[in-house]
Amino acid sequence: MFSWLKGWFVTRSPVPLQYMRVKPERNDGNPLMFQFFTWDCLQDDKSWWKHFEEQVPRLAEYGITQVWLPPPNKAAVPEGRGYDAYDLWDIGEFEQKGTTKTRWGTREEYLQACKVAQEHGIDILIDAVLNHKLGADRTEEFQAVPVRSDNRLKDAGPPRTIQGWTAFDYSGRGDKYSPMKWTQEHFTGVDWDDKAKTKGIFRITSPGHKGWSRNVDSELGNYDYLLGQDIDHRHPAVQEDLLNWGEWILQTTGATGFRLDAIKHIDRKFMLNWIQETRRRSGKKEMFVVSEYWTGNLKFLMPYLNHFKGETAFFDVPLHMNFNKASRERTRFDLRKILSSTVVQVRPNDAVTFVDNHDTVEGQSLESWVGDNFKVQAYAIILLRGYGLPCVFYGDIYPNKEGYSETISREVLLLMKARKRFGHGITEEYLAHSNCIGFVRKGDSSHPGCAVILSNREEGSTPYVHELRMNVGIEHAGSKFGSFMTGHGVVEIDAQGWGMFTCFASNVQVWVKTEELLPENR
Repeated sequence: MFSWLKGWFVTRSPVPLQYMRVKPERNDGNPLMFQFFTWDCLQDDKSWWKHFEEQVPRLAEYGITQVWLPPPNKAAVPEGRGYDAYDLWDIGEFEQKGTTKTRWGTREEYLQACKVAQEHGIDILIDAVLNHKLGADRTEEFQAVPVRSDNRLKDAGPPRTIQGWTAFDYSGRGDKYSPMKWTQEHFTGVDWDDKAKTKGIFRITSPGHKGWSRNVDSELGNYDYLLGQDIDHRHPAVQEDLLNWGEWILQTTGATGFRLDAIKHIDRKFMLNWIQETRRRSGKKEMFVVSEYWTGNLKFLMPYLNHFKGETAFFDVPLHMNFNKASRERTRFDLRKILSSTVVQVRPNDAVTFVDNHDTVEGQSLESWVGDNFKVQAYAIILLRGYGLPCVFYGDIYPNKEGYSETISREVLLLMKARKRFGHGITEEYLAHSNCIGFVRKGDSSHPGCAVILSNREEGSTPYVHELRMNVGIEHAGSKFGSFMTGHGVVEIDAQGWGMFTCFASNVQVWVKTEELLPENR
């Protein structure tokens, strides 16, 4: 009888991209994230932090509101990227692991770069590596059992005494910032027995240990263990140290949020509490958080989205995998299905969309590079369609040795400009053909809109030019639209707001009112 009341008093989870800070308050434009590094990137004549500082004005000009920087912490080796986390509290200040600076530079350079970014209206995101540690200072002896690599719930032999690299003394830093010294009691497992000189996965079984966490992904039986010394997030001292670090790094850098690395391997109860408590301790209720849960299967990702109750956005790995598949299948891929089973399709305000990142590059552990034949189309979808928060990859913009194309860089920069100027208002989609789709952004009171058409038909195929009839709004009746990407061609809009828009095969076209075109686009 009162079924209409059902759900009325149910507490609904907050929607991440609607309440978290995605851009500085004074910025009325579209939010846009930028990943400012690749796996192998370095500058010959300056530190990475100095390089970033110098590029800040350019990034601001292109509409970047957030920058995801590489992990700032001291790594296990001087050239380490920070994912081989040794000391989170050392951001290039102490002589440890054979160096004072990190791969990326010194503490002073890092903080100066963060300051300059903030002065230009760009927020900083900290890449938080909380799953594991590497580069211990000495070994310890303890009981452990080897487990099978394909199923960590099954033992591969009897318990034995091993020597593991689990003691982190931090003699270079001492007790500054944190007095905690890590030992075997703070870890669940290791991957090396120094006593027997044997590599494997060993679950620590000494007194006080609880085994693998149950609150992790079920891949490989239990995916608590990933690499190095696996942190036990149930240990009270571990929890307090990581919480203290979260508050400290935000205060030290002025950063507004985090990118969380490898959360499928971290106890999710701890991770949820860490996010909530870091928000509370730092006083940053709108603290931005995006999490990496690497799976192309939305079915596996959805339980995590539900568990975290809107406290974090998620990288849309299923969408990235669709882009990769589209680039491999070429004209056989049905573009009308490009958003199928993706986060941005089912939970658009939970999705951080991306085309590629440092892990997807050819030769990396998660290799799934989006080919050049579909990269610009993929960027057009995430930058201009109007759903999710897009993240642009440094490797697609700046010259590098890991997959850079000058042509693609130029096209993506144009799309970034188009997002800033024209990517506003509601989105109307035209899923016309398996090899040609389009959409219209209607604009708003402060920004004009645009019409976008893209193709995955092979170059040289017949017909070489796609035509797609789309409605840009009756308010544009009698006007003319021109090409923002090439500066060629004119589309006349009829009395009802319809126009016949075109796009070359294997290409992207963005159409805007001719009076909105810059001189170089005309």
